Parts: sequence; structure tokens; C-alpha cells
Amino acid sequence: MADDKRSTKVKKGMLAVLVGLEEEEGERFVIPIPYLRHPLFKNLLEMSGEVFGYPSSGPLRLSCSVDDFLRLRRLIDRESSQQSRN
Repeated sequence: MADDKRSTKVKKGMLAVLVGLEEEEGERFVIPIPYLRHPLFKNLLEMSGEVFGYPSSGPLRLSCSVDDFLRLRRLIDRESSQQSRN
């Protein structure tokens, strides 16, 4: 879920992202690095890069609503759990 402590260290294998639309401050989440290889997440990264650019430090900024991000996250987690069962 969301992590309010922006200065908290991120565990190995995880990545901090800031989720929110352009006019929003954003909400911080910590996600597993393998998300970066998922096609849906790659699309979100490309779109976010066009809106915000890619920062050299700090959390990666994702341009979408928190609700959309949570739906995407559930979808990726569901696919991952189905693949691990097969």
C-alpha cells in the first residue's frame, strides 16, 4: 500500500514510485522491480516519461490516478500468481 515516509529506505528488489496526475502531488508506493518488465507497466512508464521525464534521483513519477495504478497492480499480481501456479 501507500508509504507516507518519503525518506524510508527501499528494500533490495523493490522500487519507489510516485503515483498521481500532473496537478497532484502524488502518492508514494513501493513495488517489486519485476513490474518493470510487464507490458502494461512498460506502457505506463512510456506515457509517464512523456509527461514528467525521467528523474535522475528520487522516486519514479507515474502519470495516472492512484485508483488506476492500484487496478494495474492487482492485474499484474493476479497474472504473476497464475503464472507461478502453472
